[in-house]
Amino acid sequence: MGREQHEQRAWVRMPSGRRLDLLDPTPFDWDDSDLALGLARTYRWGGHSAWPLPLSVAQHSLTVMHVRAAACTAMGLTLPPVSALRELLHDAEEGLLGFDCISPLKPFLGDAFKTLSQKLEAAVFLRYGLPGWTPKEHAAHKLADRLAAASEAVHIAGWSAKEVQQTLKIAVPPLHDDPLQAIYGGIAWEPWPPALAAERFLAELDRLKANSD
Repeated sequence: MGREQHEQRAWVRMPSGRRLDLLDPTPFDWDDSDLALGLARTYRWGGHSAWPLPLSVAQHSLTVMHVRAAACTAMGLTLPPVSALRELLHDAEEGLLGFDCISPLKPFLGDAFKTLSQKLEAAVFLRYGLPGWTPKEHAAHKLADRLAAASEAVHIAGWSAKEVQQTLKIAVPPLHDDPLQAIYGGIAWEPWPPALAAERFLAELDRLKANSD
């Protein structure tokens, strides 16, 4: 039994040709385009959407990063590039796994799934040289993430603002303006096609990597 457990593997072949063992990931098992495409093909809200397309984790990640940056600007601060990069990559393990589990289901998946996610996250943080979250930084991140979630619930998934608070238990009010529309144009809150989401995510990843060195 011990030998069988030791030899368990969960291989994923990346578009680049690299391969990732989800059970034993290393920082060298994917390239940036693999990650961007994985996040662009991994969907929020269980893949459900009031639009023709579901919302990708790639687009969500960009939203969270810009919400967090806007909060800093409102306080007269600038979000450092490495912090912006960490915001952009906060759900990166989901793109490697190809699965964004809705939060209420996570406890039912148990400790094994939690450990798997933590290993993937650790590989991501190591690859991109990201510092761990301080309590203050993590609290600011979670607020940005909740603001994005509340806004997506209303503008993309089709929940009402009242349902977001009473049913989904997200206390923060949804944003009215789409922070990505001012940057990329298009229709507010409309989910992007996977190829476009991957392209925009990868461009931002490249920019932040260059500025974080």
